[in-house]
Amino acid sequence: MFWLTTPDKREIAYVSPGYETIWGRTRAAVYAAPQSWMDAIHADDRERIAQATSASQTVGTYDEQYRIVRPDGSIRWIRDRAFPVRDASGQVVRVAGVAEDVTEKRQLEAQLRQAQKMEAIGQLAGGVAHDFNNLLTVINGYSELLLDAIGDRADLREPLEEIRKAGERSASLTRQLLAFSRQQVLAPKILDVNEVVHDTEKMLRRLIGEHVRLTTVLQRTLASVKADRGQLGHVFLNLAVNARDAMPHGGALTIETRDVDLTEGFAVGRPGVAPGRHVALAVTDSGIGMSEEVKRHLFEPFFTTKDPGRGTGLGLAVVHGFVKQSGGCIEVSSEPGAGTRFTIYLPGIDARVGPDAGAAAAGMEPAVGTETILLIEDDDAVRALTRRVLRRCGYTVLDASGGTEGLRMAAAHRAPIHLLITDVVMPGIPGRMVAEQIGGSHPETKVLYISGHTNDDVVRTGVLHDAVHFIQKPFAPAAIVHKVREMLSS
Repeated sequence: MFWLTTPDKREIAYVSPGYETIWGRTRAAVYAAPQSWMDAIHADDRERIAQATSASQTVGTYDEQYRIVRPDGSIRWIRDRAFPVRDASGQVVRVAGVAEDVTEKRQLEAQLRQAQKMEAIGQLAGGVAHDFNNLLTVINGYSELLLDAIGDRADLREPLEEIRKAGERSASLTRQLLAFSRQQVLAPKILDVNEVVHDTEKMLRRLIGEHVRLTTVLQRTLASVKADRGQLGHVFLNLAVNARDAMPHGGALTIETRDVDLTEGFAVGRPGVAPGRHVALAVTDSGIGMSEEVKRHLFEPFFTTKDPGRGTGLGLAVVHGFVKQSGGCIEVSSEPGAGTRFTIYLPGIDARVGPDAGAAAAGMEPAVGTETILLIEDDDAVRALTRRVLRRCGYTVLDASGGTEGLRMAAAHRAPIHLLITDVVMPGIPGRMVAEQIGGSHPETKVLYISGHTNDDVVRTGVLHDAVHFIQKPFAPAAIVHKVREMLSS
């Protein structure tokens, strides 16, 4: 919008039609009352702009950003620039300017800054989680081995159980860090969201307590989704716990599912979201609600409104990380005193839900064998633990501290190597390249990848493919020996 005034601002000589579009007021009104221009500026910016107007406009250095309040109460950001117009003698006779609505530009800049901040924190969190996972693999692994070895000695069992429990809680925290940073490894399956709701409903009722009324409103015929079942269950638990804490004196918690078609317009402002068929999962509570300030920081890691010691501030960051990693998005509506509604949109597919292949290993054959395994792991303590566990099960284990040593060992070994267990991220040659080169000389070798994060193209997207076998650190001794036996027997 272009404008032209007298130097003393008592008269507005011209404003272009853009004024009516941006300010939401008529040009006739500002011509009749020039002060209404200043009156429309947000009260917190008005004094600063008044000073800049008198000091800068007639010398050509005026370039300011401020907020205006439109008649409907909405706020827009304006960038306003001005320069003096002089007559032949050099005297300022007019001030000319151009004002533009930069609200959307500022919003995009804020989103970019937030994304950069979250990316930096995510990289830090992923790195910390990776190092912790190596340590926790050792702590939890040896705890389990000692518990198996001591039998019924209560004097030793109790402290070891406490060590194991602390290790498991720590492992849970590192999983949350990886989930927030989108470096967790998901094992997506074709799911019926309604089934996941039913499976977790009993646990939810215990979590929220009798003072909160839980209601489910589930669309009978629902599109399937492809997601990690365990992580989707954690989403329910996180949202339910937050809802319970927002209703200290009781209330209502409602879980709804339905099919929706997301429009192009909806997807445009949400990076990573494609228009089309989605399953909407809504969790609504009648609690205390949230202010706009709280909503702005809602998904930031370690942000919490709970009292010290009552939460890590990672719950919603984890939910957000899982939803984004699954190709969906999450919307929040809330007002103080009016409750909160989280709506998660996951891409819908027509594939049928198959049988649950994740049933526990009841009746699984003993996890022992005599095959030869090449173990490549750059962390000495993790390698020593894994070697000990596998040798106890009868396997012949060749172990190397890195890719170069592992390749040399494989080249020198003339007999079959039945299984390669390799860390994904290692100094020098990464795990995938090692596996490809060993496969050239030992085509019989199957590959099991292990890692504390997903910073490698084996699982760079954080999503497992059917052809990739992977176990996430920290892993329990029982978990890796059963995985090894499963792969060797397949």
